[in-house]
Amino acid sequence: MVDLSLDLSEPHSHLVHVCLRCTPTTPVLRLRLPAWTPGSYLIRDYARHLEGLEIRQGDQRLLPSRIDPSGWRLELPSGEPLEIRYRVLAADLTVRTCHLDGDHGFLALAALVLEVEGERWAPHRLSLCLPEGWRPFVPLPLQADGSWLARDFDQLLDTPVEVGPHREHHFSVAGVPHRWVCWDAMAAAAADGLLMARPTLLQDLAAVCEACCRLMGEPVPAAPDYLFVLHLLDQGYGGLEHDTSTVLQFSHQSLRKPEGYRQLLQLAAHEYLHQWNVRRLRPAALCPIDYHSPVIVSGLWFAEGVTSYFDQLLPHLAGLSSEDDVIEDFGTDLNRYLLTPGRFHGQSLRQSSEEAWVKLYRREANSDDSQISYYLKGAILSLVLDLELRRAGSCLAQVLRDLWASFGRWGRGYREHDLLEAFTARSPALADRLPAWLDGFEDPDLPAYLQDVGLRLEPQRAQAPHLGLKASLQAGGALEVVRVLRSGPAQRAGVVLGDELIALDGLRLRKPEDLSTLLQADQRQSLTICRRGHLRSLAITAAPPAIERWRLLLDPAAGPGELERRRQWLGVVPC
Repeated sequence: MVDLSLDLSEPHSHLVHVCLRCTPTTPVLRLRLPAWTPGSYLIRDYARHLEGLEIRQGDQRLLPSRIDPSGWRLELPSGEPLEIRYRVLAADLTVRTCHLDGDHGFLALAALVLEVEGERWAPHRLSLCLPEGWRPFVPLPLQADGSWLARDFDQLLDTPVEVGPHREHHFSVAGVPHRWVCWDAMAAAAADGLLMARPTLLQDLAAVCEACCRLMGEPVPAAPDYLFVLHLLDQGYGGLEHDTSTVLQFSHQSLRKPEGYRQLLQLAAHEYLHQWNVRRLRPAALCPIDYHSPVIVSGLWFAEGVTSYFDQLLPHLAGLSSEDDVIEDFGTDLNRYLLTPGRFHGQSLRQSSEEAWVKLYRREANSDDSQISYYLKGAILSLVLDLELRRAGSCLAQVLRDLWASFGRWGRGYREHDLLEAFTARSPALADRLPAWLDGFEDPDLPAYLQDVGLRLEPQRAQAPHLGLKASLQAGGALEVVRVLRSGPAQRAGVVLGDELIALDGLRLRKPEDLSTLLQADQRQSLTICRRGHLRSLAITAAPPAIERWRLLLDPAAGPGELERRRQWLGVVPC
């Protein structure tokens, strides 16, 4: 048994005081803090927030030696119990880090808990010391003494901890107990503003969860109980999946939009579906998880892309969104995808998955030119795969169920050839097409697949000539270039990121809209810029207006066959 005590009694310090107690079984012991948390594929170097490490054995203080940035080696004079104490700064409010202040606390335990060598598969007991009036929300079995027990280190790290003066609400899905906890960062303590504004929220959430079960062909959820934690912020969006819980972040600004509530339900659906696809139906490269090094997972397009595809259909399957809503949402994704140049020459879908550790979570100004998200392209490919499978009398949901029955239900990790076999078993045509789509840069025939369900894509061109740059008005009044499109007119003219736009053909530029007014297509113009304090004049020739948006529309020429296939597709019904 490893005992873990977390003291959060001084939340204004933003410090979590950690105490680990264990009995060593070897004369030399290694301690390591995880470098990342599953579901978020980026080395985060959590050790940078750890301070004041102190180790005692009885009355003797032991001095560990550092073996790497996140690890220590300890020579033990005896086999007596150890007490390991340290502090962790909790000042980063995301679903994969730790945050503690006077309003609430959230702990991603991968950022907090040292792994004791030899104890990974031993039980870990968790105890919390909280400020007066705060309550804990922990998805672990509660013990008689008020602690929680994890069967091993993996289950402990898979446990998000939310604390604060919040209220807890209960609902059930197919008889399985579920909890809902919301911390509203813009409301008074324990306020339930979201439930007041959306009194059907828990009912709607239960319907989405039940839709996930139907999608998987399962009578009950995969988890024996489930905890939803929502951080409702002024700005923010995201989620992280766990075996029996999820942590979501959503914004008041988004909720004020007409589509905002639907997007919240989609986010919840995405993370809830992960209890099957990712948490239990898991790539073999993550069986078991290496918490200290990046692992190449070429199937992230399936883990995240398929989940992203279905999260837009699940509210509709639950009866909470219309056909028009679903088409609008898929149209938004298709527009983003078709306007991302990185899909042509930056990354294939397989490369996007394999390079998650170094690219997806480290976006910069040129990212759209050099990469494509496996979430986004994976969702678009999932749409294509679903429609291709329907031509063969099957559907993507059936492939997902097949993989669940063969791998997920038994905790067997799948490999890429297992995915290919599952797809080709339902549609032999995918034996050649799927590898080509994963490794190539050419888009599938989107118009033909969309025509199968009575939809069509319509391009809309911009009003102004195409310059291939984006400028933003900075706080000091400078009109600064924040993006230069690769191989566009601006790049060919020599414009670089950070240039300040001064004038076009001698006329002052003060705001981004001024460019649209003054540009002339296919005509050589003089652009005055300021770079590193020096004025320069560049000759630039704008191109004719480019496509600025793609719209997904109902095809008025669609016949009864296409309309019936659309009904089946939106209802996740096999052909």
